[in-house]
Parts: sequence; structure tokens; C-alpha cells
Amino acid sequence: MKPIKTTILAISAAAALAAPAWAADPVVGLYKTQPGDDGIYAHVQIYECGAAICGKINKAFNASGTPVKSDTVGKRMIWDMKAQGDGAYGKGKIWAPDRDKTYKSKMKLSGNSLKVSGCVLGICRSQNWKRVK
Repeated sequence: MKPIKTTILAISAAAALAAPAWAADPVVGLYKTQPGDDGIYAHVQIYECGAAICGKINKAFNASGTPVKSDTVGKRMIWDMKAQGDGAYGKGKIWAPDRDKTYKSKMKLSGNSLKVSGCVLGICRSQNWKRVK
């Protein structure tokens, strides 16, 4: 009987230690951006990349919601974002395709809404993205 208890304890301990690896970060998902200066908006896939959060452009759309061809599709938009607790993320970078600029960035997740903001040389921008799935 003792070997069975030892085995069950070992499996339980391994499952408890591995649980964080099984659980995706709450921000992981697909988000719809607000339109940029060019009127184009995107779906951005946010995913875990090592110990950080990253995002890439999944699709681009015109103002009427029709998918458009864009050389930005597949490009990395967010990288090195670190979870800071309570839905906040920071110390990352975001690339704005409409201005072709990279900003120091932070994000705040609240339900299905993600506030994304960034600054470069004192010029700041922000958008509210909505979770698509």
C-alpha cells in the first residue's frame, strides 16, 4: 500500500508544479485593434513567447470590415511584454504599422478589453482593443 501512496503523492506534486505551464496567460488570444491613421485595423494574435508576451498581426481589414492584403500580416507587433500582476503588462515594445514606429509599451487587460499604449520621444498613443476570441 505504501508504494501506491508514494506514487499518488509524486503524481500530485508533479501536477501542481506543472500547472502554471498548462495555464495560458489571461491576455493570450485574438484582438481587434482600432483603426490606425490609414483607416486599417487588424486582428492581432497575442501569445506567450518564453517568459514574455508577444503579438503578431493575423489579418488586416479596411474601414468597412473587408479583409485586405497587407505586407504587415504575419509581422510581430508586440514583444518583450512582461506580466506585472492584476492584468497589467509592461516593459515591452509595440510597433505601429500605420506610422512605422516602435514605442515602449504597456498594456492593461480588463475583461475582454485590452488598453494598449506606448511612447517614443515623449509622443504617446493608446488604443482599446477588443477580444475576438
